[in-house]
Amino acid sequence: MALEPDQSFSEDTRHTAPDYTQGLHWAALPERSDDADVSPVGFDLDNQGAAAVDVFFIHPTTYYKPDYWNQPLDDVDANTFTDIQVLRNQASVFNSCCRIYAPRYRQATLYAFMDDGDDGDAAIDFAYTDVRNAFEYYLQNYNNGRPFIIAGHSQGGKHADTLLKEINGTPLMEQLVAAYPIGFFFDGKDSIPVCEYATQTGCQVTWNSVAPDAPTFSDTSESICVNPLNWSASGEYADFSENQGAVSFAANGEVEPGIADAQCVNGLLHVTDVKSENYSSEMFGEGNYHVYDFSFFHMNIRNNALARVQAFTTP
Repeated sequence: MALEPDQSFSEDTRHTAPDYTQGLHWAALPERSDDADVSPVGFDLDNQGAAAVDVFFIHPTTYYKPDYWNQPLDDVDANTFTDIQVLRNQASVFNSCCRIYAPRYRQATLYAFMDDGDDGDAAIDFAYTDVRNAFEYYLQNYNNGRPFIIAGHSQGGKHADTLLKEINGTPLMEQLVAAYPIGFFFDGKDSIPVCEYATQTGCQVTWNSVAPDAPTFSDTSESICVNPLNWSASGEYADFSENQGAVSFAANGEVEPGIADAQCVNGLLHVTDVKSENYSSEMFGEGNYHVYDFSFFHMNIRNNALARVQAFTTP
């Protein structure tokens, strides 16, 4: 409750909208040195300069303050968290396959997702207007007809889902390699197909990582879950040996193969054990691995994005 803004959304301050002609309103751009360029220790995997495909990446919630329903763009704490934690641990998985475009936007504060009234939804919808504007600017000024991936996590995953529903059935589907709207619960209605195998294109994957005994607060049985170790939505178990390597840049950035297994169960991705001391944060509750949805499976996601790009671009 300490995160709840004192004012209603209608009373809240509407801070200046992002100007996407300005580089400071992008967390990552391919021609600029930024935190999305990092590679795991001992590897040089950033290939943005030669990549034939783009990724439009929407960052998760990094604004944890009760001051406003939507983040002011100049909030240093939120922007630093986005850069140091999110770009490095999430967006960077795509720097082998793609040029990375990650907009800053007036994201909804964390409390918006806990709110039982209308204010939270209003803040989330307001945040999406920036995301849509950023994507339209990207299409008009950066894309030049290139294939693209849409990706995001948590709040960013929700916005990605909304964007995908708008793209579905339009000519843009001919450019969409795949989508990775991770860390939010989706039923897939009115959206693009769910990926059924590792090289399928024009489809989406998502998952939410938890321990098998982690508490759940809603019915997740209708949610999409694609296993990032075997890229199947069938519920087939994937052993630790199929994990090509976790990476945490908050720790030492080294590749740690085999630290987590995975199985889709009732719309959740069950991880039975974590064989590393570098993934100890449980900020969303015991057994909730939300913050590691990317990190646990870093090398699998990186290699899968490359495989889908190759399948899309190879005649």
